[in-house]
Amino acid sequence: MTYQETITYLYNSAPLFQNIGQGAYKEGLSNTHALDEHFSHPHRKFRTLHVAGTNGKGSCSHTLAAVLQSAGYKVGLYTSPHLVDFRERIRVNGQMISQQFVIDFVEQHRAFFEPLHPSFFELTTAMAFHYFAEQQIDVAVIEVGLGGRLDCTNIISPDLALITNISFDHVGFLGDTLGKIAHEKAGIIKPHTPIIIGEHNDETRPVFTNEATAKQAPIIFAQETPMIVSKGGDANYDIYQTQPYSNLQVALRGYCQEKNVNTLLHAIGELQRIGYHISEEAIRNGFAQVCPLTGLMGRWQQLSDSPRLICDTGHNIGGFQYIVPQILAQPCRQLRIVFGMVNDKDINAVLALMPKHATYYFTQASVARALPSHELQALAAKHSLHGTTYSTVSEATRAALTEADNDDFIYVGGSSFIVADLLAAWNNS
Repeated sequence: MTYQETITYLYNSAPLFQNIGQGAYKEGLSNTHALDEHFSHPHRKFRTLHVAGTNGKGSCSHTLAAVLQSAGYKVGLYTSPHLVDFRERIRVNGQMISQQFVIDFVEQHRAFFEPLHPSFFELTTAMAFHYFAEQQIDVAVIEVGLGGRLDCTNIISPDLALITNISFDHVGFLGDTLGKIAHEKAGIIKPHTPIIIGEHNDETRPVFTNEATAKQAPIIFAQETPMIVSKGGDANYDIYQTQPYSNLQVALRGYCQEKNVNTLLHAIGELQRIGYHISEEAIRNGFAQVCPLTGLMGRWQQLSDSPRLICDTGHNIGGFQYIVPQILAQPCRQLRIVFGMVNDKDINAVLALMPKHATYYFTQASVARALPSHELQALAAKHSLHGTTYSTVSEATRAALTEADNDDFIYVGGSSFIVADLLAAWNNS
């Protein structure tokens, strides 16, 4: 098979959550353990860090990988979903897994895994761990796919676990209260293993405390010890004054990143305490060069300067609580928003936050879970948000760019898959 034929086979034979949602979710770890046994437990051949949370886990995972790469470690990075190329999910020192490895993995092992009927994520996780072992990496940063307790990444025994925050997302799987969601995320806490909690509240803190106590795991609540003194910026970076480091240049500029930076500084300090050799120079380089070092895309990413066009993968109420104030802070003549969501999110809660004075371009991503643009338009009208519908993200974005003056501001988002379609079209053009 060619690479494209292999990817098509994977999408068609293993349910892909980003396309179909709940039908792709398989509860339990039986398939994961079977695959792990088949590949001789590859995750035991390298050190790991485990990152969970509702929002921010992708940014934190990539930044940790960038810092560790800068410190001289050979670093595996496993994240999801991908935006343009499947291979974005599996990287070593920023380089995507080779097309040939993907082809060989499927051809050599399909006779074993086909009778299991694994989910796409189960199969991809096995591929990642097998690849990392073959590449003889030093450490892998592993991002949880969904939840934590029953996520197939949860077979690892990490040196450190990190939970960024808890917000309402995937409530059909994880629970309809913050406490229930926290319980699922807390499932990554391992015996005697340090756990960093980025953000908490009165409902989630006891959940984390109880789980850490039961596992005798040292726990750090990052927000209780703020490390950030102040934040400024220049044309290229946000610049933080922090307790450990002055003038820390941070390339990721979303408002939500301030919470992530505080969480990451605690996590890096704990890694140093348990024996990782990470210099100040490596920390500074990792924060400043996270995108070129790891290939990270879609986090308040600027694609055009005149008019200014920004895309962001934020996709739930927790994310938009940060995104909307940042949108409103952008100086512009007219605000234009290219917007789409998937059908299993709390759409009305997000729409209630969105700016009412903007011109909207309602659209839908090229996945089955996408909410049809006309349905989104109807829901938005109930929140006094008005605009035109477009059948593709590319058409909606072209319309916004055509109608915009140079001093307008265009935001594209609402879903990771909206950004994925935008970047694919942008790269092709």
